[in-house]
Amino acid sequence: MVLINTINTGLKAFFIEIGELSYFTLKYFKESTKPPFEFKELLKQCYLMGNRSLLLVGITGFIIGLVLTLQTRPTLTEFGAVSWMPSMVGISIVREIGPMITALVCAGRIGSGIGAELGSMRVTEQIDAMEVSGTNPFKYLVVTRITATTLMVPLLIIVGDAIALYGSYLVENLKGDVSFQLYFNKVFNALAYGDIVPATIKSFFFGFAIGLVGCFKGYYCKKGTVGVGKAANSAVVFTSLLLFVIDFIAVFIADIFYEL
Repeated sequence: MVLINTINTGLKAFFIEIGELSYFTLKYFKESTKPPFEFKELLKQCYLMGNRSLLLVGITGFIIGLVLTLQTRPTLTEFGAVSWMPSMVGISIVREIGPMITALVCAGRIGSGIGAELGSMRVTEQIDAMEVSGTNPFKYLVVTRITATTLMVPLLIIVGDAIALYGSYLVENLKGDVSFQLYFNKVFNALAYGDIVPATIKSFFFGFAIGLVGCFKGYYCKKGTVGVGKAANSAVVFTSLLLFVIDFIAVFIADIFYEL
């Protein structure tokens, strides 16, 4: 009986949060189309999110390229298919590994930062003060951050993919004496629009999810310093789960179009 009550309570809280998040999303679309537009704050957030995350994304992408090539090369060598390495790595990184890993890194770096920042502003009553002074805090704080993540995460994914492919090239150059031109010719010959377009489209949804959940958790943070920590932590966890769901839906829809 206690277990059933616990499950019922958990499900109720989950569906309530989904409803609140849906309302939060609708409010974002409503506010984002109404003037005045906070272009200065939007540009500031784009710069901060892109600049502060670039090094981490670059290092992560470089290591992904190195590890993927080092782990796969012995198996391909065993079957005499080393020449397929650039094609396989290129398709893997561009289609799935690059966007997903970069989005998870951004969820930890950007999502938690937004959750903690807005949570601390809520706890210290800065958001309440903005409402009293006549400023629209939702438009200034939430709309700008969600829009910034939607625009910047795809760019970070492109940079991460490029650096990952370069890391893979370095391994192939050292192990198999493959030239830069030959390696990337094979990569681009293997890639098609059906690989690049779906990956690019879903990266915008990844960015939107990261900004949306981070702002939602921070904007409705509960009072107290403990609430700020919970907001940052739950933003990362919830965003990570949401990214996997979005990725599954994107792959499922792309697979249907491949079959057509």
